[in-house]
Amino acid sequence: MDSIDSNRIIVGVDGSASSVAALRYAARLADVLDAPLEVVTTWYYSSITGAELVIEWTPEIVADDTLAKTIDRAFSDAPPTRLIRTVAGGTPAATLIEMSKSCQMLVVGNRGHGGFVGLLLGSVSAACVRHAHSPVLVVRPCDLYTNTEEAS
Repeated sequence: MDSIDSNRIIVGVDGSASSVAALRYAARLADVLDAPLEVVTTWYYSSITGAELVIEWTPEIVADDTLAKTIDRAFSDAPPTRLIRTVAGGTPAATLIEMSKSCQMLVVGNRGHGGFVGLLLGSVSAACVRHAHSPVLVVRPCDLYTNTEEAS
């Protein structure tokens, strides 16, 4: 197994417009800093998931599909050459915080798919800001980093 490149920039994505913006911004930073870019999405079983749903539900496949679609939305046919794709089991905040122990920066969008509309930060971005072991950049979608048609 290859050793972990602690020079890399990690960006957490969930398919939201905010995570697409974070991915685009992180790619620019990685290019300027000549660092690898690791794109991470997570999956986990909720404690309220029923057994019959678990049998038919394959969260790893759903997460991998979300990761691929987010990368495609961000870069179309031209993703960065040093892009690393990671699908990890675990809750988003805990996984990203643990991964932040071995990177130079963690990048997240300000809001994901869950939570309450109107909050400035989502629960994952807020937890990462409070507990990450590396610097954290929180990206808010704007016209420079998102397609306005996608954000609506």
